[in-house]
Amino acid sequence: MSTAQVGQAAGAVIDLTDATRALRATPTAAPSLPRRLPGRALLVGSAGGHLAQLLPLAALWEREDRAFVTFDTPDARSQLNGERTFWAHHPTTRNVPNLVRNTVLAARVLRQVRPDVVVSTGAGVALAFFAAARAQGVPTVYLEVLDRVDTATLTGRLCAPLTTRFLVQWDEQRAAYPQAVTVGRVL
Repeated sequence: MSTAQVGQAAGAVIDLTDATRALRATPTAAPSLPRRLPGRALLVGSAGGHLAQLLPLAALWEREDRAFVTFDTPDARSQLNGERTFWAHHPTTRNVPNLVRNTVLAARVLRQVRPDVVVSTGAGVALAFFAAARAQGVPTVYLEVLDRVDTATLTGRLCAPLTTRFLVQWDEQRAAYPQAVTVGRVL
């Protein structure tokens, strides 16, 4: 990745912070969204609630400029119908073999997609992709989940040192993540 590309990707990370603030769950927020962010995004999240909180961010990139990584579940297949999707190995909780598999997958997907930014809402699958992105010099954005207000999540704690920009949805979450930027709710 050239210096200009890194600069552009870092700019996209900053733009993503502002755009995420605009994704609050109020009808008045939608008009303030940028039309699209530049570059390619890899959106990584476990199926279920993590994916639900990641989906609103997908609108920030053109369909051909984004790809998803999640678990192969019926709800994920339904929600990502027509999207470029890579299926991660699960379960990820305390499962070292799947961590290794997902690390290999991350390296392969990053080479194939060549994203300008990796965005995640967790959970366990994020760690492998953030580590691979860091190794390849790709900026990362972590958005802490909406429902963990008073304490840090395990994935958030593990990914924080690998994260270019750490975002939270509640001001109260900054007690656990002082370096975070509060962007408000995305759901």
